[in-house]
Amino acid sequence: GEKFNVSKLVGAPPGYVGYEEGGQLTEKVRRRPYSVVLLDEIEKAHPEAFNILLQIMEEGHLSDAKGQKVNFRNAMIIMTSNVGADTIKRGPNLGFSFQRDEAVVAEESYREMQKKLLDELKRNFRPEFINRVDSIVVFRQLAQSDIRKIVDIILSEVNERLVDYELTLEVSSEARDWLAERGYDPEFGARPLRRLIQTEVEDLLSDTVLAGKFKHGETVVVDLNKEDDKVVLRHPDEEAAKETALGEVAT
Repeated sequence: GEKFNVSKLVGAPPGYVGYEEGGQLTEKVRRRPYSVVLLDEIEKAHPEAFNILLQIMEEGHLSDAKGQKVNFRNAMIIMTSNVGADTIKRGPNLGFSFQRDEAVVAEESYREMQKKLLDELKRNFRPEFINRVDSIVVFRQLAQSDIRKIVDIILSEVNERLVDYELTLEVSSEARDWLAERGYDPEFGARPLRRLIQTEVEDLLSDTVLAGKFKHGETVVVDLNKEDDKVVLRHPDEEAAKETALGEVAT
């Protein structure tokens, strides 16, 4: 059952398959005490898993199925949670005024959202668990400038893969903005962005390289065809629909 699966964290009970292998959590931390342990969507964990976490946070160690104490004092435990996600989607109830500074309004909106999310956490988790967490971080929503930076990071990874072909990738500001705008979703954040770049840039790049459009040592410009509203690949001396400013992707 589910409780047995939780027990795998500290090791299978005597007589069960895997007993000699040790716990999936305890054995890894025992071998690498300076570890980062990531627990995703912690609100879905079995109650028994919370008891294990409470022991770690309170005592700094955890006993495995063999009775061996594993030291967690040098491990960093990071837990993520989607509790309060609906609150984020609904957004704050603050009114906006043209006379007010946008930065001030944004900060007030964040503070209101932060308070609501912390209230949600208190309703969903036991007080003894919340009280033992050293820090609770409420992430801000991504701004358009953040999305553009993520576009550059992903495209720089593509650029690195072009080294074998002796090609260099550049991206126009219009193409960057186009990818940033279409790759962001209020519900899923920047997750769709990598898939968008895969379909709109990488697949197109593979086809053009295989077709021999670009030769070794040349630069490939990722640009926006404004007439078709589509990403295109071109040589630096060519134009898309109109002249665009170029920005080299950092490597």
